[in-house]
Amino acid sequence: MTDLLYSEIEDDLRASVRQVLDDKAPWTSVLAGTEKDDPCDAALWRAVAAELGCAGLPVPEDLGGAGATWRETAVVMEEIGRFAAPVPFLTSSVIATAALMAAGEPEAADLLARLAAGETIAVLAVPFSAAPGDETGETGRTAMTVQEDGGALTGEVTSVADGLAADVLLVPAAGGLYAVDAADARRTAVTSLDMTRRLADIAFTAAPARRVAEGTGAAGAALLTGAAMLASEQLGLAERCLDDTVAYVKTRYQFGRPVGSYQGLKHRLADLWTSITQARAVARHAASCVAAGDGDTRIAVAVAQAHCSETALRAAEECVQMHGGIGFTWEHPAHLYLKRAKADAIALGTPDRHRAALAGLVDLPPA
Repeated sequence: MTDLLYSEIEDDLRASVRQVLDDKAPWTSVLAGTEKDDPCDAALWRAVAAELGCAGLPVPEDLGGAGATWRETAVVMEEIGRFAAPVPFLTSSVIATAALMAAGEPEAADLLARLAAGETIAVLAVPFSAAPGDETGETGRTAMTVQEDGGALTGEVTSVADGLAADVLLVPAAGGLYAVDAADARRTAVTSLDMTRRLADIAFTAAPARRVAEGTGAAGAALLTGAAMLASEQLGLAERCLDDTVAYVKTRYQFGRPVGSYQGLKHRLADLWTSITQARAVARHAASCVAAGDGDTRIAVAVAQAHCSETALRAAEECVQMHGGIGFTWEHPAHLYLKRAKADAIALGTPDRHRAALAGLVDLPPA
């Protein structure tokens, strides 16, 4: 049985990350950033990725990383979710890093070292809605039309998360995974529900590219790892929503008593606490399976995403509702959490998509 408890090292890591985010990413700063043109908070990214060294946690030491595992990375993801932090940690330090680690090619090693040091931001150029299995763009579920011709790429990819912040784009195309300097692609901002993680359409016109991996295995491993780590982000977001809501209903008085003393709200919060506890178990299991290369990783990730996506969204909705009128205002952080939760529920496969994948993995016949 996988140990789902947090180790002392993981607890210390969480404390360090939370201290930085408390200082540099209060919700007022996050909200102010949504009204700027900057695709991410560069100062916050530098603090988390480079100064704390979180960008290289899962990367082996001989490749320039910290030599930790995806379990420690999952702890950072929980804190990223708790603050809805506007940094490309999921896209660069998780998905792109996982792709380069899976590539196992000398061509990928230099770029991986730069990602681990927090010097470079790389993004896997697939739609943010792409689930494990969509990496080739041949399933009809994603908008990917990139073709390789003599070391140059031509085509389009829509709705790439953090595409505007990227220095390097990792592009799945015929024959393998290619690295393209972001300056050689045309990037167009699109309206994003979650303004703390912005989307962009990317077009390539004979863009110079270098192959860093053969086949689709690296991109597939990246999406699977990303889905596992996203569950931890959703867990952290749900916990933040519950903590803020419980604190509010204890101090908000109506008819001479705290609104949290009313049975209807207490039952809803208790149900939510139970769902979050279950989300913690499945998210930790998914992270542990990815870290260990467990044979049940695909099952664990499908279970985690199917549950955590809906739990985070429900927690954010309850946060808005139980804060009453103030919860609907721009001057309160609840809408930041709701938008992140809704965007995350679509990202890397919807809950229904993961349930369908799970049914196939366990040989469950269709109804």
